Amino acid sequence: MSIRPLVILPDNRLRLISDPVTRVDARVRAIVEDMFETMYDAPGVGLAAIQVGIPERIITIDVGARDSEADEEEKKRPVALINPEIIGVSEEMSVYQEGCLSIPDYYSDVERPKRVRVRYLDLNGETQEVEADGLFATCVQHEVDHLDGVLFIDHISKLKRDRVMKKFTKLAKEKERDGA
Repeated sequence: MSIRPLVILPDNRLRLISDPVTRVDARVRAIVEDMFETMYDAPGVGLAAIQVGIPERIITIDVGARDSEADEEEKKRPVALINPEIIGVSEEMSVYQEGCLSIPDYYSDVERPKRVRVRYLDLNGETQEVEADGLFATCVQHEVDHLDGVLFIDHISKLKRDRVMKKFTKLAKEKERDGA
């Protein structure tokens, strides 16, 4: 396992549409392990493969990491979703303050369906379906968006989105100029 570097805005790879995984094998399981290690190190509660430069339809989520009552091992409730597909959404909406490991230190309220039903392959290549609600539903939608080249800032006002893009473009140019 290894921690992989995160792809940061304004990197154009974040706008790629990820390819389906054709076979769940040792290579895919190794990517998932690296993604969990990277996600926990960041720290975050969700990660899409494209965020570590891999344009494949793989996401990792662990909302248990947000449970402040549990000890470190109890907090871990990891789930890997391969080729996730949202097959149903509730009419009821909810708002969560979202952030993104690829857009560090920026948060904004985003409204999404409160519940979703998602179909995916597990690490054994078996088809699974799960009903997600609360933070888990928000994370699933946020990460599936990544697989389609959509960022959470695409769900906020154009004015706020333009400010974020300007800030991260400036930071990237400064980093490039400084040779980092």
